[in-house]
Amino acid sequence: MKSHQILKVILLAVLPAVGVHADSPDARPNIVYILADDLGYGDIGCYGQKILKTPRIDQLASEGMRFTEHYSGAAMCAPTRSCLMTGQHTGHTRVRKNGHGPLLPEDVTIAEVLKSAGYRTAAFGKWGVGEAGTTGVPWEQGFDLFYGYLNQGNAHHHFPPFLWRNGEKIFFPGNPEKRTHYSHDEFTREAMRFIREHRNEPFFLYLPYTLAHVDLDVPDDDLKPWIGKIEETKPYGTPGGQHYIHQPTPHAAFAGMVSRLDRDVGRIVDLIDELGLSKNTLVIFTSDNGPTSAGGADPKFFDGNGPYRGIKFELYEGGIRCPMIARWPGRIPKGSQSAHISAHWDVLPTVAELARAVVPDGVDGVSFLPALLNQGTQKKHDYLYWETDGKSGWQAIRMGDWKAHRLRVGEPDKTTFELYNLATDESEERDVSAEHPEIARKMKRLFNTARTVPQGNGEILRVSAKKTKKVR
Repeated sequence: MKSHQILKVILLAVLPAVGVHADSPDARPNIVYILADDLGYGDIGCYGQKILKTPRIDQLASEGMRFTEHYSGAAMCAPTRSCLMTGQHTGHTRVRKNGHGPLLPEDVTIAEVLKSAGYRTAAFGKWGVGEAGTTGVPWEQGFDLFYGYLNQGNAHHHFPPFLWRNGEKIFFPGNPEKRTHYSHDEFTREAMRFIREHRNEPFFLYLPYTLAHVDLDVPDDDLKPWIGKIEETKPYGTPGGQHYIHQPTPHAAFAGMVSRLDRDVGRIVDLIDELGLSKNTLVIFTSDNGPTSAGGADPKFFDGNGPYRGIKFELYEGGIRCPMIARWPGRIPKGSQSAHISAHWDVLPTVAELARAVVPDGVDGVSFLPALLNQGTQKKHDYLYWETDGKSGWQAIRMGDWKAHRLRVGEPDKTTFELYNLATDESEERDVSAEHPEIARKMKRLFNTARTVPQGNGEILRVSAKKTKKVR
């Protein structure tokens, strides 16, 4: 065993695992973390959406706290999930682009921290940071139970031929032709079962839904109510002619997907209330990045990025600023709002503090628990950092109200630098780098020091395969 693996084992062994009865005021809360996919900051009613209907998510905000300056880990799927799991930003986390990875044994995840503190852990949905046969699979990274997609490319299709239940492939012979198993519904059903089965012990439920990522595809009960009721665009694609499915009514399909997502968030919350768990359950709803324009999706029509410039794959605010709503009756003030600047990598230290667990070394996150409970002194980040391999390399830093971009990093002769003051220019329209040379110089120094060269990405460590099973 390598030294870093030994350190991980020691860390997880010493984390506290003393149980506290759920009725105790000192009880560690259950944690339900719902991560929508490609849902923009402006796609939710309480963040300004005018067309889509999100009454249950809006209700969540009225019963809890709405964050207005929360950020995704990255501008795309896999690195966002890596940031969330490891508590590190994209300059340090293992997986920094789609198709990169997997997580390695020395990577300590949020699930491992909570599991070692006595929590039962489960994830249902899209994983994206470790394929079958590698050390990055969720059941090797602290989750007692996983059900969903390992490969994020497979997650593009909502009527899949199979899903993974830990090491087993669960086949759906009726999919995709007969459309018998809609994966989102599978995840909701499993999540509700998990909550019921573990109601008497602290649990961590990670629900990385695949809605509203393309394919634009939703069962008729949520599609038909929108047909003829919403202005439509031209059909997307042709039958069988492209990666994403042909969709005759793209606007109606997207609206229906958001409606289904919203309703099932409500079902999860209703179950928590029904079981008498609400006063000891923290529910967080957020999204993994900005809205997409792929596969017939139309963020311009829905104003999915709200007042911000940019969409998915871009590091402007519209690509990385995301909604976050937190509900914990009796602990989080109702109908409250926070402008605390936070990001997905802050979730690990936040829930570790709630669970009275040790935060692993090397974490970039800062607990936002004081902001969440509206008590105590909230520590602030010196800066937030993002990077992406798009456009030959793109880096972004937010430091207070300042936001800097360095584009085409991999092409020195074409590298550009931009600086914006978000306090006066939230849409990042006016580059003020020439007017603030000292700030620009500081940002450029940070670009050179905020990241490390990733180690071990692409290394495949084989684990034993398990049997497969069919569902008829």
